[in-house]
Amino acid sequence: MEHTFVIEGDSGRTNGSHSSSTNGHKQHINTRQPLTILIAGAGIGGLTAAIALRQQGHNVTVFEQSRFASEVGAAVHLAPNSNGILRRLGIFAETFGANTMNRLTEADYAGNVQKSIDLRKASSIWQYPWHLAHRAHLHKYLKDTATSVTGSGAPVALHTSSQVKNVDEGTATITLENGESVQGDVIIGADGVHSVTRSRVAPVDVKPFSCGKSAFRFLVLRQAIKADPSTAHLVEDEGELKIWYAQDRRIVMYPTSNHTELNFVAIHPEHESNASSDWNEDASLDTMLKVYATFDPAVIAMISKADPASFKAWGHLALIGDAAHPFLPHQGQGAGAAIEDAATIATVLPLGTTRDEIPERLQLYDQIRHECATKIQTFSRLIGSDDFREKNLDMFGFTNFNFGHDEFDNSRQKFREYQWSRVEHTYSRMPIAFGPMPGPRQDHYGRPRDGSHSTFTTASIRFKTSRTALQNLFPPGRSGYSFSAPGTIAYASFSQTTLINMAWLGGGGYNHLGLYIHGVTYTKPYSSSSSSITTSTTDPNSVSGTYMPILFESLADPIVSGREELGMPKLYSEIDLAIQGKTSYHIKTHWRGAQWGSFTLSDLMEQDTNTANGSISGDSVDKGIIVHRYMPAVGREFKGFAEGQQQQQQRQSNIPTSSKVGGEEGAGEGADYAVFDEFSQASPQPHVRRMWKAGRAKFEFEAGDWNNLPTLHHVVERLAELPVYEIMEAKVVEGLGVPDVSGAKRV
Repeated sequence: MEHTFVIEGDSGRTNGSHSSSTNGHKQHINTRQPLTILIAGAGIGGLTAAIALRQQGHNVTVFEQSRFASEVGAAVHLAPNSNGILRRLGIFAETFGANTMNRLTEADYAGNVQKSIDLRKASSIWQYPWHLAHRAHLHKYLKDTATSVTGSGAPVALHTSSQVKNVDEGTATITLENGESVQGDVIIGADGVHSVTRSRVAPVDVKPFSCGKSAFRFLVLRQAIKADPSTAHLVEDEGELKIWYAQDRRIVMYPTSNHTELNFVAIHPEHESNASSDWNEDASLDTMLKVYATFDPAVIAMISKADPASFKAWGHLALIGDAAHPFLPHQGQGAGAAIEDAATIATVLPLGTTRDEIPERLQLYDQIRHECATKIQTFSRLIGSDDFREKNLDMFGFTNFNFGHDEFDNSRQKFREYQWSRVEHTYSRMPIAFGPMPGPRQDHYGRPRDGSHSTFTTASIRFKTSRTALQNLFPPGRSGYSFSAPGTIAYASFSQTTLINMAWLGGGGYNHLGLYIHGVTYTKPYSSSSSSITTSTTDPNSVSGTYMPILFESLADPIVSGREELGMPKLYSEIDLAIQGKTSYHIKTHWRGAQWGSFTLSDLMEQDTNTANGSISGDSVDKGIIVHRYMPAVGREFKGFAEGQQQQQQRQSNIPTSSKVGGEEGAGEGADYAVFDEFSQASPQPHVRRMWKAGRAKFEFEAGDWNNLPTLHHVVERLAELPVYEIMEAKVVEGLGVPDVSGAKRV
């Protein structure tokens, strides 16, 4: 069963047995072609689905067995949950005579009022109004909207006198009673209680069963009741829904058509009216008056005004399993559920959905609608029982559940979560409410980025300096960091890179500048811990490379993604370039106008890239980049602890101070550890295309003070402390392919 499903409230739902090989994201990368959707049935659910799918951009055809595709019935509740869907589709019930629900009154069968609630203030908490509409007026408006040449999407093709005889769910083909076959991409079964399509998706042939109740349904002109002195007091308030209860029967009355008509639903024991299994059976007014003979005489006089020509009796109101109309009429949510089904199916089938994605989308539709529909169905059965008043049901709780549900919003969120789940191991970072964050390593749906067409230009100055000064930039209080070679001479580089044509930035780019300390080894203090890092050393807990204590970037987006996803020690700074031809390269760094750094490479001479070394980080003397990730714990009582270390504090009554600043007792616990990004694992591998060496190079810092560099003073001051014994090399490298650093791993 691959391409067929049914709308709950019209003809059932899928059985959840579909399978699919889709990845859930093709609609974002294909040509966004519309689907051909065939709908069996032009009731409220079928037409609402047709409108919603039309507005999604699909081509929709509806087949209706009746001649005029007209909706039978009297009035319908458009509670806030379903009315909101219609309004978001551009359908406003007040334009075709719907009136608001203002009051709820309950009385016993003798006419004694038990309670009366003004709903106008109570209804103000819902974002959409509670309307009472004429079912035929709603149906006509839906039909006109679906087939109109105006509005979003192609008009729906409506074929009347076209009864669906058979369905081939594998090929999405329907066969009409006249022998004609029509093929599409999806079939929606909205063909009522005697559904043909339901039999193609239900595991067994589901038949209606009797709940023991039937209902008379009819309309009476409000003016006729007002004109009769014996009944006028029953319709004094506009927008009032009244219910008269006896032990095993009840009468429900509410207005519609701008308060000019009153809709009645009179529920009673089935055997007293001998209703058949037909959903709408002509009934006798005399029979109804006998059924309610013990009721208040005023009520009897009122219902006796029913037009016999419009009189119907509903039999067998409950269905087993995934059925066409699974709700008893006690909540007025049957049509609403069909409208909600339409919202869900349109949501999970957006424009661009491919044919091979359909089975899994229909299964998702079933999952989304199951919980809500089941709750409404269960409650409808509970309040339909004769002894429901003795069960102490939470009426307001169920009402709040129904009215507080918005299926468009619910389905959209479920569909988003479904899309996000299609790719495993996506990066999630704050704010998590919006799903996976796009960045250098993934798009919003978790698919990896391709940086092979991005370009880089790196200017680097490598200098000889003091090991004892550099080692003061190792993470304080953390053991494991050391220089690979003895002696007090060490080497470092300031490297500035300009990235261009970054797909994750819409083709834009940014600048970054960092300090790279060469020849550093990190050995994890906890040798018992496992690691997936593989280097030339025989110790899997030891890595050697270039240690980077600070990286300045000119854009917030890479700063946030790099800090949270990779543990990179990034801060913001403006980084400006001044390039004079191909002979000199000038870099100035500043924060809100306060310059703190200047870097100059002069007398540039182009080199043969086949004989000269270079990389995106400016130097390839080491095997990778080492950084230290630290994320502070939240809470004043955990000040000084890394995220995760507060659990250690709670386990221990006395924690040494050294642990608080990341000493050996605390290092490695929580978000406080070393990260290694190995160059050989870079993807894509950068390709150097041009290179220039500088004849002269220099750099200088202006640490300023806490006033002009309030967030960077302490950092720049430390950089300015580094002695420069000799400039070893300075060069500019241009290349293609920017690695996404996804190979970075915790040591």
